[in-house]
Amino acid sequence: MTAKISYSDVEVGTELPARTFPVTRAGLVQYAGASGDFNPIHWNEKFAKEVGLPDVIAHGMFTMAEAIRVVTDWTGDPGAVVEYGVRFTKPVVVPNDDQGATIEVSAKVAAKLDDNTVRVDLTVTSAGQKVLGMSRAVVRLA
Repeated sequence: MTAKISYSDVEVGTELPARTFPVTRAGLVQYAGASGDFNPIHWNEKFAKEVGLPDVIAHGMFTMAEAIRVVTDWTGDPGAVVEYGVRFTKPVVVPNDDQGATIEVSAKVAAKLDDNTVRVDLTVTSAGQKVLGMSRAVVRLA
């Protein structure tokens, strides 16, 4: 599979469609099962508060994975992502209610690179705070 977006059709400043992702306690438990990361800060409210957190927090890798979906949905090919990195700046706090939390992601093409690749910068927030900093992906386009 190759990216559905053509390098020649993309300009610096091109905005990718923004997305909002719900985060629930049930989703965190499912992710723990898939990832093998059963740290109780991700599912046990009492434990999370005992170690100084405001509540249960989402896994950092879960947050990263949700954020990059904006890029993979845009390209149509998860394999088009050749590099991806972030800095964790704030946790995604997930209350135990019907709403849970949300992760809001916007992204834009920040640079056109060699070999049909572009750098995409992502802005990732939850509850009005940036949760991932320096969130960047290098993507190979058609």
